[in-house]
Amino acid sequence: MKIALIGATGFIGSAILKEVLSRGHQVTALVGHPEKLAAAPGLTPAGTDVLDRARLASQLKGHDAVISAFSGHAQGDTYGYYVQGIRSIIDASKDADVQRLLVVGGAGSLEVAPGVQLLDTPEFPDMYRATAEGAREALKLLRAEPHLNWSMLSPSALIAPGERTGKFRLGTEQLLVNDKGDSRISVEDYAVAMVDELEKPAHQRKRFTVGY
Repeated sequence: MKIALIGATGFIGSAILKEVLSRGHQVTALVGHPEKLAAAPGLTPAGTDVLDRARLASQLKGHDAVISAFSGHAQGDTYGYYVQGIRSIIDASKDADVQRLLVVGGAGSLEVAPGVQLLDTPEFPDMYRATAEGAREALKLLRAEPHLNWSMLSPSALIAPGERTGKFRLGTEQLLVNDKGDSRISVEDYAVAMVDELEKPAHQRKRFTVGY
C-alpha cells in the first residue's frame, strides 16, 4: 500500500514508520523537518505544515491510507495546537478522498470504571493533561464524521521503548491492565497493532486500545 505518515519522526511515529516499512509498504513521511529522516527503501520524506489544509490535502492525494502520529507536545499551547492540527488532518484527508485515516490516540479517554475516564481521575499527571485533552477532543471530532473511514488506537497508560513481541491484547473503551494492575505497552508493539489494523481493518469507525 501507499501510506502517508504524518509525524514520522516523533516518538510513536518513528516506531510506526519502522514497522510499516518493514512490511514492504511505500511511505510518504510528512514531517516538519524531512532532513532528519535517514534514507530507506520505500521511504519518501516530505516537508509539510499540518495547519495548511490545502497543502496537506495535495500531499495526501493518491495514498491508500493516512496514519496520523501528529502531536502538539513541543508547542506552548499544546491543546489548542493539537485540536487545530487534527481538524486540518481530518479535513485534508476528506479533501484528498483518502479511503482510510488511522490516528494515534491517547489513554486518557479510556474508562477505568463505568463512566469514569482515566483523564478525569485525581491521579492523572498534570504534565500530560493538555495532550490527553487534545486526544479526547480528536476522538469526538472523528466520531462526529458521518462518512470518513477512521480508526483511533489508544495506547495503555504507559507506552515506552521496549521489545517488539507481537503478543498483546486489544480492547475497546476500557483501559487494559495486566494481572498486577499495570497498564503498559511497548512503542514497538503499539506500532505492530497499528499496522495490523492498516492491513486487516477490524475497527473501522471505532476507537480501540492495545496493552499487555
